[in-house]
Amino acid sequence: MKDTGNTTAEYSIHMEGEDTVVRFQGIMDSSIAPAMIESLPGKLSSASQLSLVADLSNVTYLDDFGALVLLELRRLMRDRNGAFRVAGATEKVKEILLLIDFDSLDEPVETKRKSRSIFVGLGEATIRIYSEFKQMISFLGSVFISLIYVAAHPRSLRTDDTFLCMQRTGVDALPIVGLISFLLGLIMAFMSSVQLQQFGANIYVASLVSLAMTRELGPIMTAIIVAGRSGSSFAAEIGSMKVSEEVDALVTMGFDPVRFLVVPKILAAVLMVPLLTLFSNLFAIAGGLIVGVFMLDLTGGAYITQTIRTLTLFDVFWGVGKSCIFAFLIAWIGCFRGFMVRGGAASVGQATTSAVVSSIFLIIVTDSLFAVILRYW
Repeated sequence: MKDTGNTTAEYSIHMEGEDTVVRFQGIMDSSIAPAMIESLPGKLSSASQLSLVADLSNVTYLDDFGALVLLELRRLMRDRNGAFRVAGATEKVKEILLLIDFDSLDEPVETKRKSRSIFVGLGEATIRIYSEFKQMISFLGSVFISLIYVAAHPRSLRTDDTFLCMQRTGVDALPIVGLISFLLGLIMAFMSSVQLQQFGANIYVASLVSLAMTRELGPIMTAIIVAGRSGSSFAAEIGSMKVSEEVDALVTMGFDPVRFLVVPKILAAVLMVPLLTLFSNLFAIAGGLIVGVFMLDLTGGAYITQTIRTLTLFDVFWGVGKSCIFAFLIAWIGCFRGFMVRGGAASVGQATTSAVVSSIFLIIVTDSLFAVILRYW
């Protein structure tokens, strides 16, 4: 069987033993590929052999369209559960087939899940954590260098961005911090009153709420809220700039990205979180006051007097000092996770989540260290 309908190439079909041989000759390019793909399956339908050989010994030129003809033949034999192979290809034709990776085209992908040892996974996780720790320390050094530079050159500080970050970190967070602190103080007063009422010690509800909030819960709850609001915002903002290559543009223009993006956020957080902590303490004491007045038959004056007697300036400044450290950790981790973004939008989401989780973890660990220091001071 022979097809000479095209002047650039022709093919013939022969039966040689157990093989069906399609012998091509001439040029196999885009001018003949559609006609061959259309005619060959019909002419091969009568062949009963389960082995098809494409003989390319007389092919002078082959491009990707010619390879498509061979690919269709291979698909045809795969559907028939038959074998297909290419024979007689010249060195030039072999180079073309190798260039387009013909042997791997249209091959079914085997998705075989490799079982990994738990020790391999543990080792990979350890290496990854160690690498991230080195990057965090390096970034921390860059932050301190930038802060020192800004302290020596105050005009280099972007004041407008700093005030904007202060508003977003502090003023915008005040309603949610106040509400949660008020409810927390109310709950603490209510739960402690159940036990203290048995001993006629209702007045000590004020002491419990004020001490717990100023020393521990006020700073830590405020820091967790700020980590969820502002820490994630810092990571998402810088991460989006990394994806859109804005950070690279800053470097190209001669700006230090740490000084340009990170310093305003760190200063804003360190200045506003302590103020939020003071407001948190006040709202929590107000929540305890509501319970004391309406449930424990205490007067407002007695409750406030007991609170003032219990608290010392050390308690207040201890909590405020801790909140400054927490604020620095939140801004540092949030910006670091933003700079570590690689890829697209999914990486930004992962960085945002990681920033919140890492910030809360460091806040809890740091607060534990402060508790030990306070105990043995």
